[in-house]
Amino acid sequence: MTESDTITGLLVTALEQAWAAIRSHHPEVPDVVLTVGAGSTGTDLTLGHFASYRWVRGEYEMHELFVGGEGLQRGAADVLGTLLHEAAHGLAVARDIKDTSRQGRWHNERYRELGEELGLTLTQHPKVGWSLTTMPADTRTRYRDQLHELTDALVAYRRHEPDRRSGRKSNNNGLAAQCQCGRKIRVSRTTYDVGQIICGCCRTTFTSSD
Repeated sequence: MTESDTITGLLVTALEQAWAAIRSHHPEVPDVVLTVGAGSTGTDLTLGHFASYRWVRGEYEMHELFVGGEGLQRGAADVLGTLLHEAAHGLAVARDIKDTSRQGRWHNERYRELGEELGLTLTQHPKVGWSLTTMPADTRTRYRDQLHELTDALVAYRRHEPDRRSGRKSNNNGLAAQCQCGRKIRVSRTTYDVGQIICGCCRTTFTSSD
């Protein structure tokens, strides 16, 4: 970082450039207004979302791309994976394809096809469908420059919001942590603070609300 750089400026620039790169490879993916903020509410965690026609610019409506600040600790590859995941939803809007059901939670076969078109590998989860995404080697190579830019920009992340329902930060059983696919574990504070704990199913970080 130079004196003219800010954490926000680096992050937003890298995310916007990554989205522009996705659109250069897949021109049907729509333009968006990028927002970054809190993705956690108690035990729930949102890594990102694509919301259609949420912003107004003059006579035009624009889509929203949200990136949850808590997910930035997962690293450049997983953050880019989130962008590609949301780009698949954007492609569905552009093509008028119904890619989800159950209030947007269940990702159907049409979504899987769109995700694969954008270079993702998708696996099915019993509760959310074809939502668990990873990037194969050829996709990482295609976005090599963007991964470098994201790596340089991801210098901070947002803490998970505490679970206000319990009124406690922790207990004698350790910290409760949850990954994107909904698996939960308990670990000691010492173990949790050593470094990221990655889920073997969805490849996302177990995040604690304690």
